[in-house]
Amino acid sequence: MLFNCLKQAFDHKPICPTCGRVYGVLTGTQPKGGKMIVSQSESSLPGYDRYGTIIINYIIPSGIQEEEHPNPGEPYSGVTRRAFLPDSPEGRKVLMLLRKAFNQRLIFTVGQSTSTNRNNTVTWNDVHHKTSTHGGPTSYGYPDPDYLRRVQDELSAKGIK
Repeated sequence: MLFNCLKQAFDHKPICPTCGRVYGVLTGTQPKGGKMIVSQSESSLPGYDRYGTIIINYIIPSGIQEEEHPNPGEPYSGVTRRAFLPDSPEGRKVLMLLRKAFNQRLIFTVGQSTSTNRNNTVTWNDVHHKTSTHGGPTSYGYPDPDYLRRVQDELSAKGIK
């Protein structure tokens, strides 16, 4: 009986319910068909004066919710989001991890937006991004000396290493 319970848990999500370790590849509920477009800028971010900036543009089009979403068969609103990383060795490592997470559909999900309170919309999925170049952590910007480490920890918890 215990084995059946654990088997059901792993069939739902390949994560140990006790320690949180990911076994296998975790696939998220990010809507299919999105794009992650990366470019660079020579301007620097506060706290990373020696480096340029990596700019990530995410484009998730509107669509119809699938079985894995809260309201299958109903439409959802897509989003475009822009995020920033320093073009440093650690920033490029985080970019590689974010690309892997995006490909595994872990960056976004469909749900209720915490900022607009709207349902059936594409939202972030527990991987924090810097969406502003300035203003510090309270404005989702830089400087934030611990951000690159924190986002790597968040990605690691989803099996992205």
